[in-house]
Amino acid sequence: MFTWLNDNGPLLFLALLDGTVTAFVLALIALGLSLVFGVMRIVNVAHGELFMLGAVLSWFAFDLTNDPLWGFLTALVLAPMIVGSIAIFSDRFILRKISYHPESTIVATIGLLYVIQQLTLMFFGPEVRPVEAPFYFRIQFPWFGYSGYKLLVAGMSALCLSGVWLLMKRSKLGLYMRATQQDIEIAKTFGVPTQKIYASVFALGGGLAALAGVLVVPIRQADHLMGLEPLLLSFIVVIIGGLGSIRGTIVAAFIIGISDGIISVFYEPTLAKMLATLLVAMVLVLKPGGLYGEDQA
Repeated sequence: MFTWLNDNGPLLFLALLDGTVTAFVLALIALGLSLVFGVMRIVNVAHGELFMLGAVLSWFAFDLTNDPLWGFLTALVLAPMIVGSIAIFSDRFILRKISYHPESTIVATIGLLYVIQQLTLMFFGPEVRPVEAPFYFRIQFPWFGYSGYKLLVAGMSALCLSGVWLLMKRSKLGLYMRATQQDIEIAKTFGVPTQKIYASVFALGGGLAALAGVLVVPIRQADHLMGLEPLLLSFIVVIIGGLGSIRGTIVAAFIIGISDGIISVFYEPTLAKMLATLLVAMVLVLKPGGLYGEDQA
C-alpha cells in the first residue's frame, strides 16, 4: 500500500485536483437543475443548452473585445443575464402556457433544446472554437505545476454555491422559494407571488448553468453540441443527491467529480461514466429519494 502511494502519489494528487475542479463546476451546473425541479417540479431537458450558451457567449465576448481578460469579465456579467432573460421568456411564453404540467414541460424543454441548438449552429457555426483564458499562471507543487486558472474556476464556483445557499437561507426571495417548494397552494394563500418565483427560479437555474459555461470554456473550448455531457452528469448528480436538495447536489457532485478524476487518471474515462450510471441505479433501488431527498413509495 505504502509502496503504491509512494510510486503513484503525484498522479493521485493530480487526480484529486482535477476531480475537485470538476466537482465544483458540476455542482454549479447541477444546482440550477436541482432548484428548478425542487421549486417548480419540472425537469428542464434544455439545461445543458443553457450551459452551452454561456460558453458560446463567452467566445463572442472574447471575439468582440479581442482581449482575454475583458472578454472574460464581459461574459462573466452578460452571459448569465442574457441566458437568465431567455429562461424568463421561456417560462412566460412556454411553460406557463402549459401550466407547468410535468409531462408537457419535458416535451416543451426538448423543443427548447433543439431551438437553442439550431440557432447556435446558425450564428456560431459547427466549428469547435477555443477561448483564451484571461490569464496564465501555475501553482507549483512538489511534483508538478498546476493551472492557476483551474483553481480560480474551483474558487469562483465555490463562491457562487455559497451565494446561492445564502440566497436560499437568508433572503426574502429564498424564503418564498422554500415556501413554494414545500406547498404552493399554502404559499399562494399567504400572498407569495408564485408565478414570479417560478420565473426567478428558472432564470437563476439558467444563469448558474451559463456561468459554469463561461468558467469552463477556456479549459475545454466551445461548440454547439457541448451541452449533452453536462446535462447527463447533472441528472446523475441530482438523482444521487436528491431532487431539490442543495446539500445533496453538492455532496453528489463531489462523489462524481472526485471519482471521475481518479478513475480517468488511473484507468479509462468511460469507466468513470459507467460506474456513475451504476451508482444511480443503486440509489434508485436502495434510496429512491436520493441521499438527502425524501424517499418515495
